[in-house]
Amino acid sequence: MVDTCFLSQGLTTLAGLLLLPFGSLAASQIEDQAEQFFRSGHTNNWAVLVCTSRFWFNYRHVANTLSVYRSVKRLGIPDSHIVLMLADDMACNPRNPKPATVYSHKNMELNVYGDDVEVDYRSYEVTVENFLRVLTGRIPSSTPRSKRLLSDDRSNILIYMTGHGGNGFLKFQDSEEITNIELADAFEQMWQKRRYNELLFIIDTCQGASMYERFYSPNIMALASSQVGEDSLSHQPDPAVGVHLMDRYTFYVLEFLEEINPASQTNMNDLFQVCPKSLCVSTPGHRTDLFQRDPKNVLITDFFGSVRKVEITTETLSLQPDSGVIESSYKKDQMVEELMEPLKYAEQLPVAQIIHQGIFLNQGPNPCLSNLLCLLPWTLKMPFCCLLDSMVADSTSSIM
Repeated sequence: MVDTCFLSQGLTTLAGLLLLPFGSLAASQIEDQAEQFFRSGHTNNWAVLVCTSRFWFNYRHVANTLSVYRSVKRLGIPDSHIVLMLADDMACNPRNPKPATVYSHKNMELNVYGDDVEVDYRSYEVTVENFLRVLTGRIPSSTPRSKRLLSDDRSNILIYMTGHGGNGFLKFQDSEEITNIELADAFEQMWQKRRYNELLFIIDTCQGASMYERFYSPNIMALASSQVGEDSLSHQPDPAVGVHLMDRYTFYVLEFLEEINPASQTNMNDLFQVCPKSLCVSTPGHRTDLFQRDPKNVLITDFFGSVRKVEITTETLSLQPDSGVIESSYKKDQMVEELMEPLKYAEQLPVAQIIHQGIFLNQGPNPCLSNLLCLLPWTLKMPFCCLLDSMVADSTSSIM
């Protein structure tokens, strides 16, 4: 009996010693997760989506931008956190066989110009100056909230650009261009002004990789549809529309995003592989040396979605209001009401007295009578017109 008791105690002690490392390991993992949560500065997402091309034959560039717009909205980024810039309105172009629509798939399968598209900058508003002002926040005070990038140092920002470009530049409206140096300096201003936490830059244009060569600010990840010296090719020609509907790189990126949902654990390394040269014909590129995190640890939804990190607690929190705060607030409101004087209306002369002073006190027709009529209510002007004319005529004849 005693041997059995000693055996059971020994087994219990041995089990405790074996479980101790596993318990400490689990506790350390929980601590690491909590530390990572509190160290993370990411609390909100923004998107700046820019189409820089005009004219009907650039239909695909508008479709590119609207398709990305549709994807980020589907994954949770609201219109209030999206700045959409379209250099041309293809939906209302007279050559469009289906007015008020923009299709991104052949046979007109998907209309990306839905009922809830909010374009913030359109037509000739899409300029290099306006784009740089949006990024750096140097915009007039009269600019509405919908045209502002109201990000902060806890914001992850997606910047997508498409259009015609070359080695080190991207054309705007076929009349001006932005260089890779100007873009790099704008991102540096954003970093210095604490306007982003992490930034993902994607560009679909010819020689797109040249646009991120000059970047030097931290926490920037960049992707491009082609290398220097390569063209980015179009995709999906549609005989009914008469033009290509999308570019190859954006088409396959969006095909990849269609499989993503807000709870997906897909990371950025998967995005790097979506369009190999066998599909894109050009060679897509990416740059991650400025980014602090490993791309395999960066979720797609960190930029394309609006997933917010939360802390799960097991304790119940009491949210009962504090009676002392309510009482002090009530007293303050009561004092404000006592200090405010009641509103009073200004005393107004009767209409008959106004007419009497205007005509008879001056002993003749009043030259300011027409101005005096402007003081009368609109409902009283018409009935008195004939009366005043007759009174003026009578007073004139009596003076004569």
